[in-house]
Amino acid sequence: MKLSEGYRTRPIRFLELWEIDGWKLKLYGITYTRDSLDQVLVDSARRVASRRLKESASKTNHYGVGFVGIHQGKTGNFVFVDWWADENELHHHVYVSPSDKPSELAYMTPTGLTACAWDLYLVCHERRAWVDFVLKKASEPDLGGYLKATLSEDV
Repeated sequence: MKLSEGYRTRPIRFLELWEIDGWKLKLYGITYTRDSLDQVLVDSARRVASRRLKESASKTNHYGVGFVGIHQGKTGNFVFVDWWADENELHHHVYVSPSDKPSELAYMTPTGLTACAWDLYLVCHERRAWVDFVLKKASEPDLGGYLKATLSEDV
């Protein structure tokens, strides 16, 4: 097995809380370089998140909270839209676009593509936050605490 390059850390940063049609979504950025996210990519991610929530989330027993990851990678852009439903289930939807065409996000979930090593780190953080603030507090789930539990780290 030959790798094109070795592992190097990438910044994962909480950017803001998006409110879309009654939903509250933690927005994160991940970049291959230390550059900021392309605004066209951010705007496109918001559009696909809004569309995905309207198309899919309403069919689930959801809580109106989740997170969006925008990963400006080495060879392309990845966007994932996630929300919690049925107490302990994460719904995860993936989009990809070429680096030079950030607005052309294609829905990739049916292909089986899930996440890269950096994306999984973020998903693991969100899982811990969900367990700590919701599942371990079954008598009084703390959605506000979950939304405040954000990640900003180089991994």
